[in-house]
Amino acid sequence: MSATLLYEGKAKKVFATENPNQVRVEFKDDATAFNGQKRGQIIGKGVINATVSAHLFRLLGQHDIETHFVDDPVPGELLVDRLRIVPLEVVVRNRVAGSLQKRTGLEEGTPLSFAVVEMYYKSDVLGDPLLNEDHIRILHLASPDLTARLKSEALRINDVLTPYLAPRGLILVDFKLEFGMTDQGVLKLGDEISPDTCRLWDTATGKKLDKDRFRQDLGTVEEAYQEVRDRILAR
Repeated sequence: MSATLLYEGKAKKVFATENPNQVRVEFKDDATAFNGQKRGQIIGKGVINATVSAHLFRLLGQHDIETHFVDDPVPGELLVDRLRIVPLEVVVRNRVAGSLQKRTGLEEGTPLSFAVVEMYYKSDVLGDPLLNEDHIRILHLASPDLTARLKSEALRINDVLTPYLAPRGLILVDFKLEFGMTDQGVLKLGDEISPDTCRLWDTATGKKLDKDRFRQDLGTVEEAYQEVRDRILAR
């Protein structure tokens, strides 16, 4: 009997398991950008993103950061805790890139004097707009206490990932996180951590080794994802 498909998004399929508190996530090779306006495939991306995510979730767990990760039983899939996702994307920025460059006029790549945390409303219809804390309260997306916890956890994650990636020749420019609650009320990091959700630049050359290669038609996208995987998994 085939597993019940609970949800299919742009990059993943989510299936039910025998445990009602866990789901199986299958990563796809499909790639989208600009809120789905650009579509394509990055061959091998699904397996790479699942592998990288599992590795980094384990790393975060070693630093007492709660994540939804349970196991990676087969290539391209993760077994994870079922969460009620908070409808906010939490973005941590260490350098200027993407929309921050457009909104501030600062030169791309400018190091920030402190990590900037932004929150975006998870709404395809509205184009995932940037929100401030008052907007979040008005929309009842999260309480002030939960909003503060999301920011605190995001900064803790940044403090683990940045020094881990640096000796592997990777600059963590910025990254997107999603969080959710278990039925027991435990806040956990969900979704994935991969070249799809992180901007990663080569330390020596500044070469982009992430989804921007797809967004900006820079070429050698598959090779960049493979390079990130190999560096992150290196001992």
